[in-house]
Amino acid sequence: MNKIESIRDLDGNLGKRVELIEDRPNPQFVMRPQTDEAKVVQDVLQAMQQQLPMFPVRGDIATPKIILFLTEQEYESLGIEFDVNQTYEIMLENQTIQFRKVTA
Repeated sequence: MNKIESIRDLDGNLGKRVELIEDRPNPQFVMRPQTDEAKVVQDVLQAMQQQLPMFPVRGDIATPKIILFLTEQEYESLGIEFDVNQTYEIMLENQTIQFRKVTA
């Protein structure tokens, strides 16, 4: 789960926007600099990524997989409390969708 927020639909009814992501590793591409100057630039950028939070290290990609727009009643009828940064298993079977919180 990446994000959950309260929203209002076009009629003004309160609901939830639930953003679920597919958690998978980002393929790492290693670029070998062709010149000494390019190697220095690459080394400086890597050092900055490690030291400064404004230059995040590219690791896993958080790509939205499912975005649900639910009324409060629909959210409650799911029978699950979504938590940000929690992992859920999603089962799509026989025209139904089920969510299960994954415990470590």
